[in-house]
Amino acid sequence: MLLSWLRDRRRQAILETPFPTHWDGIMGRNVPHVTWLSSPERQHLRELVQVFVAEKRWEGAGGLTLTDEVRVTIAAQACLLILGLEHELYRRVESIVVYPSTVVPRRREPSVLSTAVRLADQPMPILGQAFVRGPVILVWDAVRSGGRDPVDGKNVVYHEFAHKLDMLTGHADGVPPLADRETYHRWVSALTHEYDQLQQRFERGRSTFLDAYALTNGAEFFAVATEFFFERPETMARDHTVMYEVLQAFYRQDPAARLRTRGS
Repeated sequence: MLLSWLRDRRRQAILETPFPTHWDGIMGRNVPHVTWLSSPERQHLRELVQVFVAEKRWEGAGGLTLTDEVRVTIAAQACLLILGLEHELYRRVESIVVYPSTVVPRRREPSVLSTAVRLADQPMPILGQAFVRGPVILVWDAVRSGGRDPVDGKNVVYHEFAHKLDMLTGHADGVPPLADRETYHRWVSALTHEYDQLQQRFERGRSTFLDAYALTNGAEFFAVATEFFFERPETMARDHTVMYEVLQAFYRQDPAARLRTRGS
């Protein structure tokens, strides 16, 4: 109770500081998805971003100098995922490490306190990485290019922070915390069906909606599906209706409706 009270007081103090005007410019330039939002949604996102930037520990690596542009661009995309959720601002994300461009990490042996979601065991290029107990690692040029193109289905921030939502259950398996058993069964049924359909089409050499990387495992399927839910929502809603509906129910957002409203 005391910790909750102290957190709320700290956040209230953060929000009493006016939102920096140039941050709106950063979001408009690097996260054009913000223009799809209604005025109340946009204001809520600004509040989330302001607290997120202040609370997280930011680390520049590989020679990157951290700037407001880096922090706000990442924060806006990460907070967009939780815009409709009752969520503690990724409470298990204490630090965010940002490299300037694609990195090849040194080989590392996993410990009992740091379990990687992907690409941690072998030294190979990465654009992003999330850990169950540890930081989110991102590559700035991929963050910026992914944010600036809101409809290409590729967004490393959405991907890695979807992993962090998945990990709230204690591990990454493609099933984030859900409301009840009925919701759980619908989630598993819908996404298992979509996974099987994707695998069948891929094996036949046919085009697929989601990237084939989604076939890696359940965790990657959820993360890739999240990218497409926010970036190509109209196609998902039309051609993969059940998958769209379960993601819409989880995120409590309707990006397809936003696009229709924006275009009308």
